[in-house]
Amino acid sequence: MLLSKDRIGGVLLLLFCLTYGYLSQDIRLLPFQANVAFHARTMPEVLAVLGIGLSLIVIVFPGSSEGLDMRGYDWPKVIVFLVLMSAYGLTIRPLGFIISTSLFLMIGFRLLGERKIPVLLMVAVPLVVAFWVLMTQGLDVFIEPLPSFLTKKG
Repeated sequence: MLLSKDRIGGVLLLLFCLTYGYLSQDIRLLPFQANVAFHARTMPEVLAVLGIGLSLIVIVFPGSSEGLDMRGYDWPKVIVFLVLMSAYGLTIRPLGFIISTSLFLMIGFRLLGERKIPVLLMVAVPLVVAFWVLMTQGLDVFIEPLPSFLTKKG
């Protein structure tokens, strides 16, 4: 069969890797990094090339010829998750990382079936705060934790 699940997945992976490789060229390099072998773009470029190669292998040599069957999926839930992810992307700047990501996770967990509010809070908020601490303190990556109107001084 010409159109199988593997080939469709390979084409989607190829498109993702091509876009990722293209966007990796926007990573700014410091002046002294222009002629060094390993810099901020190196890993994204390597990952993009590996992904392109693997996706081409999947497209050319698919593992199965199983046809595409779209039945049996919970499409309304998929659409709600796509809307939720888009809303997360739009709210992360105005609400800050901690509030926006905590809400995203709590709503996502609720959509997946967890109904207890204390469990949602006890899982999502500490996880987001721990991730924020790891990124800001461990990796020295600045992420705005709260809405800007709460953090502005004077």
